[in-house]
Amino acid sequence: MSDSPTLAELRNQIDALDSQILEKISQRAHCAMQVAQVKSAAGDTVFYRPEREAQVLRRIMERNGGPLDNEEMARLFREIMSACLALEKPITVAYLGPEGTFTQEAALKHFGHSAVSVPKSAIDEVFRDVIAGSCNYGVVPVENSTEGVVSNTLDSFVDSSLHICGEVELRIHHHFMVGPNTNCDNITRVYSHAQSLAQCRKWLDANYPNIERVAVSSNAEAARRVAGEWNSAAIAGDMSCQLYGLAKIWERIEDLPDNSTRFLIIGREPVPPSGDDKSSILVAVRNQPGALHELLEPFRLSGVDLTRIETRPSRSGKWNYLFFIDFSGHAEQPEIAALLDTLSSKVADLKLLGSYPRGVL
Repeated sequence: MSDSPTLAELRNQIDALDSQILEKISQRAHCAMQVAQVKSAAGDTVFYRPEREAQVLRRIMERNGGPLDNEEMARLFREIMSACLALEKPITVAYLGPEGTFTQEAALKHFGHSAVSVPKSAIDEVFRDVIAGSCNYGVVPVENSTEGVVSNTLDSFVDSSLHICGEVELRIHHHFMVGPNTNCDNITRVYSHAQSLAQCRKWLDANYPNIERVAVSSNAEAARRVAGEWNSAAIAGDMSCQLYGLAKIWERIEDLPDNSTRFLIIGREPVPPSGDDKSSILVAVRNQPGALHELLEPFRLSGVDLTRIETRPSRSGKWNYLFFIDFSGHAEQPEIAALLDTLSSKVADLKLLGSYPRGVL
């Protein structure tokens, strides 16, 4: 006779575990409400702490024993934390819209689905709303692994007082989708954002070489148009597909399978150290021989890992350039503070855009 539990016994065990999970989540939610009361009594109006959330998620991943993988477990806890935070004070997050874009998907991945996401029509509008206090945070794309840097985002930092508070990386999957009235045998055009069309160029050349490729403001706008047409298709992501009731006839058509986009979280307050951080700076260098070497040499001497460097033309003069630099460490660490002091003495201008937790998910 087998000692293995029966299906009924396993279901009863799951029901009992569900009751325990429900009880623990409710206890956590009550505790979160008490945290809000303590903060309010102390005059602390900042309820979301990026460094604290990163620490919690890292600890969850370190303690996870499976069978769910670390990222899936962290994603579940992110949603629990998002719901509990909404009990303290709902977070409003501006993002590059319209609804259904990859930027909204990145915002929800970072803040959880209990955050209130607010679409904006341009990157500078995201910055403007956060500066004005209309939204607590903003989410903007900064670079794609295939197409490179998002220039509008870098340019918006030049005159902005906002801080980078976090980062999130999103794997980008493009799908070829049609509307309920589309005649799939007579597709004559495909809509998508210019970057998405570029990221799927080889696939389109091989499968639909003769149809018109129409660049629009966003993938969500492409999906919206296709929903009302009979001879067109859209290249967009899962959120747009669900939002506009489209059907995917080809999935994951991006030319490079590891296609991903990095997004930045922007806010009004600097972020304390989390234990595993990155920093971003904006540097203006003098137009003279050896200027780039002088800029990079302090990183080598201090042993600080430089993770990214981008160049943009400066508005202050012809052939002058600004450098956007990401590196490991937090500005409050003594060795990073010393590095920043050294750099300041060697360049025309240096602006700390933010020190923030390294992306967990």
